[in-house]
Amino acid sequence: MSAGVGGAGAPIGSRSEQVAGVPVGTDAIIERALAEDAPWGDLTSEVFVPVDAVATAVLDAREPGVLSGLRVAARVFELVDAGIRFEPLAVDGERFAAGADLARIAGNARSVLRAERIALNLAQRMSGIATLTAAYVDAVAGTGVRIADTRKTTPGLRVLERQAVRDGGGSNHRFSLSDAVMAKDNHLAVLAARGVAIGDAIREARARLGHTVHLEVEVDRLDQVEEVVAAGVDTILLDNFTLDELRAGVALVDGRAIVEASGGVTLATVGEIARTGVDVISSGALTHSVRALDLGLDVTVSGG
Repeated sequence: MSAGVGGAGAPIGSRSEQVAGVPVGTDAIIERALAEDAPWGDLTSEVFVPVDAVATAVLDAREPGVLSGLRVAARVFELVDAGIRFEPLAVDGERFAAGADLARIAGNARSVLRAERIALNLAQRMSGIATLTAAYVDAVAGTGVRIADTRKTTPGLRVLERQAVRDGGGSNHRFSLSDAVMAKDNHLAVLAARGVAIGDAIREARARLGHTVHLEVEVDRLDQVEEVVAAGVDTILLDNFTLDELRAGVALVDGRAIVEASGGVTLATVGEIARTGVDVISSGALTHSVRALDLGLDVTVSGG
């Protein structure tokens, strides 16, 4: 296996706190998933697997990718049965080839079988996100542009999906509506309907906000750029701009704010977008439509 692709890390101020090597909130996600999967026990294992049977298993890769969720998978097994031994053979953020062994597991057979599907589901989705993010990061290599996620995450899984983006070498946008001010098209439509100029609204918002609060505004036309930047934003988001419009927008901003590009970003276009001079490219595709990576868990059961 090659060295990890992670390293961009989470921006200062993002929700990246961890406990036991996993993002805060992971245990609650796992416990809900376990309760959903076997609300009254694993009937199949109870009738077919002896209570003292022992299982060994190997978590392996059936296609190449970037690993994420290995520590989460280990936590699933730990919460099911603290006696299960989970031996990692790789680390989150590491690239792997098809056929690579990623972990070995051993313990009570009923417990291993109880945990396997939840552990796989989470690791497969997180590794899919990390793998796609790494492809975007590779596509903009050398430009200095940061690839960022959005709030288009699976409800209830945001902390894990954001971790997967970081494991793929990407960065996180604001975690929630409570973490920064970000005025988007619908907010601006409300202002326009009330006859309030964007610049005036930004200046009033800045006066009301604490000095540490980040203020970002989204625009969808070049003629909005100067008014928004002059009013004192920290970041301006150029939404669904053409490449020529992005270059013109960057020139208009002229270093007075961070320039973010979003909308219609794909692997085929992200490199060209990065070369327009923007600072950040955000894409909901990193999390909202990603394909889970194909990982397997081959279990062998023996008598106790």
